[in-house]
Amino acid sequence: MVHSPLSPGPAAPVVAARPVVWLVAGVRTPFARAGGPLARLDAIDLAVPVVRHMLATLTGGAPDFFVWGAVMPNLTWNNLAREVLLDAGAPATIPAFSTTMACSTSMIGALEAAGMLDEHTRTLALVGGSESLSQVPIGLVQPLADWLRALRAARGVRAKLAQLARLSPRDVRLFIPVVANRTTGKSMGEHMEITAKEWRIDRAAQDAVALASHERAVAAWERGFFAGLVIPVGDIGRDTLPRRDTSLARLAALAPVFDRTSGAGTLTAGNSSPLTDGAAGIWIATTPGLARLPESLPRVRLVDWEIAAVDFRTEGLLMAPAYAIPRLLARHGLTYADIDLWEIHEAFAAQVAAHVAALTSEAFLRERVGVTTTFGAFPTERVNPNGGSVALGHPFGATGARILSQAVQELATRPAGTRAIVSICADGGLGTVALLEAGGT
Repeated sequence: MVHSPLSPGPAAPVVAARPVVWLVAGVRTPFARAGGPLARLDAIDLAVPVVRHMLATLTGGAPDFFVWGAVMPNLTWNNLAREVLLDAGAPATIPAFSTTMACSTSMIGALEAAGMLDEHTRTLALVGGSESLSQVPIGLVQPLADWLRALRAARGVRAKLAQLARLSPRDVRLFIPVVANRTTGKSMGEHMEITAKEWRIDRAAQDAVALASHERAVAAWERGFFAGLVIPVGDIGRDTLPRRDTSLARLAALAPVFDRTSGAGTLTAGNSSPLTDGAAGIWIATTPGLARLPESLPRVRLVDWEIAAVDFRTEGLLMAPAYAIPRLLARHGLTYADIDLWEIHEAFAAQVAAHVAALTSEAFLRERVGVTTTFGAFPTERVNPNGGSVALGHPFGATGARILSQAVQELATRPAGTRAIVSICADGGLGTVALLEAGGT
C-alpha cells in the first residue's frame, strides 16, 4: 500500500510502559551447614515455614502467583513451588511454578516475576527458593533402572527369573550427584582455582575477603540487622556458620581443598562458601500490590537488570557478572562510585576478588566486555557490609532471595535515590545482576 501525504500512514506500534517494580524484604530460615541442625528437613520442609510466615504478614488478599526453586533434583516432586504452596496452607487457586538457574535460582525467579507483573491483574508475587544439601537423593545408573523396570513389568515366575538372570554385576551402581559442571566434570572449586591463577588472586587476598565476610556477618547479627529477616526453625534461631573466632592466622592454616597436588592451590574450606541447608523468600510487587503488604516492610525499586553468559570452556566458569555489571552501569551512565551498596554473592572469596580485578581492568572491559566507559576506582569497602555467602552460607536455591532481601533491608535505610548492585554468579557460566534504588512510593 502506498500512502499519500494526506493519508494517516501505518500506525506506530504501541509499546506498553513498564510498571514500577518493587522488591520488598521477605524472610528466611537460619542457614546451617549440611549435615547439621536442619539436616532432617528437605527442600519442602525448609520452605514451608518461610512461606507461612510471609503469607501471614499480608494485610489483604493473597499473592497473584508464586515462584519457587531448588537446584538439586528430587524425584518425589516435579513442581516444587506447587508442593510448597499447598503444604504451607495457601489457597490452592494461586498459580505456582518452579524455576532453576543454579546459584541464581531465586534471583532469576524474582526477575521472572518482575516481568510478569502489571498494575491491574498481577500486582504481587511471592518468590524464593530452598535447598537441603543434607538430603540430596541418590539415584540408579540407567542400566540398573532399566533392569528394575523390566523386572517389575515381568509377568509370572519364569519371566521374573529370566529377568533376574540378566542382571550384570557391572550395572549394580548408584548415581551420586556431585557439585560439578556436567560439561567439564570439574567442581565449582576446581574451576575457581583455574580462574584464581589466571587473575593472580593470591591466598592472602582470598583470606582477607573471607575474614571480612565473617566479621561483618557477626557484627550484623549483634546489632540486630537480621532480626526481621530470619525466622526460627525449631530451636535454631540464627545462622550457625558465621565464626566470631576466625582470624587471618586461622584461615592461613587451612589446607587447599580443590587443588591438593600442584602446590599452588589457594581455595580452602575457610575462603569458600560451605554446603548449606536453608530457604528464603522475597516479595515482588508493582505499586498497587504494595497495598497488600505491611508498610513497615522495607522496599526498594528494581530499576533494571542484566543477565550474562560466558563460554566457560575458555572463560572462568563464574565470571559472567563481570560482563553484566559494566553493561548495566553503562546503560544508565553510572560509575562505580554512583553505587552506594554492593551485594556480591561469595561462592568463593577468590571469585569476588577476580570480579573486582576484571571490573578494574580497562583491557578486559574494552576487549572482552565491549564497554569503553571509564567507571573509576572500585569501592571494595562498600561490598557486603552485613556479610556474604562465605560466612552466612549458600543454600543454592535460597541464595538469590537471601541476598536480595538483605540488599533491600540495607538500602531502604539510606536516602532516596541511593543505588545498589546485587550480583550472583552461577554454574554454567551464567550471572544475574540487578540495579536497585531507594525511594518512597
